[in-house]
Amino acid sequence: MIPRILPELEPALAEVLLECWPLWSRDDQKPPAPPKPVWLVLGGRGAGKTRTGAEWVKGMALGVAPFAEAPTERIALVGETQSQVRDVMIEGVSGLLSIHTRWERPDWLPSLRQLRWPNGAIAQVFTAEDPEGLRGPQFGAAWSDELAKWPNLQECWDMLQFGLRLGDHPRQVVTTTPRPVPLVKRLLVEPHVAVSRARTQDNRYNLAAEFLRTVTQTYGGTRLGRQELDGEIVEESPDALWTRAMIEATREQRHPPLARIVVAVDPPATSSQRADRCGLIVAGIDGDGLGHMLEDATLAGARPQEWAQKAVALYRRHEADALVVEVNQGGEMVESIIREVDAGVPVVSVRATRGKYLRAEPVAALYAQGRVRHAGTFPELEDEMCAFGPKGLETGRSPDRLDALVWALTHLMLAPKPRPRVRGI
Repeated sequence: MIPRILPELEPALAEVLLECWPLWSRDDQKPPAPPKPVWLVLGGRGAGKTRTGAEWVKGMALGVAPFAEAPTERIALVGETQSQVRDVMIEGVSGLLSIHTRWERPDWLPSLRQLRWPNGAIAQVFTAEDPEGLRGPQFGAAWSDELAKWPNLQECWDMLQFGLRLGDHPRQVVTTTPRPVPLVKRLLVEPHVAVSRARTQDNRYNLAAEFLRTVTQTYGGTRLGRQELDGEIVEESPDALWTRAMIEATREQRHPPLARIVVAVDPPATSSQRADRCGLIVAGIDGDGLGHMLEDATLAGARPQEWAQKAVALYRRHEADALVVEVNQGGEMVESIIREVDAGVPVVSVRATRGKYLRAEPVAALYAQGRVRHAGTFPELEDEMCAFGPKGLETGRSPDRLDALVWALTHLMLAPKPRPRVRGI
């Protein structure tokens, strides 16, 4: 409604409406209520993080609700480098100079590294390259941009906290594309920190359609895409059998004709909602002996009849050769459940005689040798792979997706197999 009437308004009124941030901002760009000492804004590239931080600083400097009840006289602007603060936070398309109306815009004094508002509020520029520069000055508010990229991260952050000592309730906003650095991970669980999240897609109306289409097609679902587009913290355990780089090297857009395909099933111990998931993985092997991960259809909280029906449906859809089913939890009953759904489906029963880590090691070696491909992206499975170490997953949950993958690739690539018959895709 408002965009349609803008051309009909007086230029001054149209400018006021265009600059009225509450009218245009998304929920993730609005300050938390009630305010907390730290507001952590995590987002993908182009998700609107800079605009969020700049509007927050503007609101604090001018004393505008819901940001502040009165103007904040001293504000710190902290970025990775001097040029990053200038080019992005201050002079950028969504920076501080661009979001003010003419009568409230601050003066930018580069030689002093200061922004000065007509009401007397001052924002001072600092960089993470010089933590000592934050020793001495004091502030009532601070905007830290791209925190996860800062050099001298912990030292600079600590110096900034000592300087936030003006006013009754010093506050700060942190805008960053997330990385699994210790400080960001700690802020996520601190009770005094409010967290907002945004994806690149959330800001699609302000981005070039071709850019969005290209990056989504190229990086969607990958480790880099999850971090840079979806604003996720993508971690891997230092002692995990798989690394993100190892998995990224397996990507393929289209798999070749496959000699054999199996559906691997790792049944849960119970069917309750709190039970482990039923791992359901589809994988195949081609005529050259390369394995191909095809689909992750893992189910949570499914009853035996439900996961059995899903497994048989996958078998039919992929024209698979067999169901590979772990029977440690249910013995012969697991196979009988599948027979009730379809008595004609060939079932290969497998039983674990070694621990999960020992079973997974030979399969991880196949990845290290470049003998496995992923036909697409499988974020939840790949998270388990990169978090699975000698002690299992840090969450304590069973790696159900990974277990099913191990059973599938072990059966296809590490166990005796019949003579292959090549089929089309």
